Amino acid sequence: VQLQASGGGLVQAGASLRLSCAASGRTSSNNAMAWFRQAPGKEREFVASINWSGGITYYADSVKGRFTISRNNANNMVYLQMNSLKPEDTAVYYCAAALRSFGTTNIKDYRYWGQGTQVTVSS
Repeated sequence: VQLQASGGGLVQAGASLRLSCAASGRTSSNNAMAWFRQAPGKEREFVASINWSGGITYYADSVKGRFTISRNNANNMVYLQMNSLKPEDTAVYYCAAALRSFGTTNIKDYRYWGQGTQVTVSS
């Protein structure tokens, strides 16, 4: 499975961005998907996950109510809509795929990773 994340950029606080993750190779619509992020000098942290059908989602407390994860299994895409962005959201954002159908917050459950896309939010 290959994952390609895109959609990052430089925005001002309060703006919105939509990240996309394209899956290719031996993809399966049965995989749970997630977004993680890593800020400079910090560990990679969970942002959001979505189960195979898109019916169950989890969010980190820091993004709950501002970010929305979604997926389109017909074209093997996962999205992260980010609204009301804050400077503390600045990080490299990674999409990841698990070998299980239901998403978790545990980074160890995710086998496949994209290359990351930079999101920078200025104050």
